[in-house]
Amino acid sequence: MSETTNNAAGQVATETAPRNMRKTRKGVVVSKSGSKSIVVQTERRRVHPQYSKVVRQFKKFHVHDEENAAKVGDKVEIVECRPLSRLKRWRLVRITTAEGAKKA
Repeated sequence: MSETTNNAAGQVATETAPRNMRKTRKGVVVSKSGSKSIVVQTERRRVHPQYSKVVRQFKKFHVHDEENAAKVGDKVEIVECRPLSRLKRWRLVRITTAEGAKKA
């Protein structure tokens, strides 16, 4: 059962739509940039439209690590959040594979 409500602009909003659909990414910790901060690099693969070759695209995210648990080389999962500093807009959810501990 979905309820509909009218807002001030006269638009109909349904109550069944999820509100907190935040982006999540998986990547590798490439740097520890200070206390409670890490840099995570993610990889995206796509097929080039003209050459039909799989192209790897990388992007780095500044992530908030509250417990200082992640080490360089760990595979982590991050989620979008409110701005925490000038660059940090992501938060660490969990460490999927702790590769940093094996190297030390």
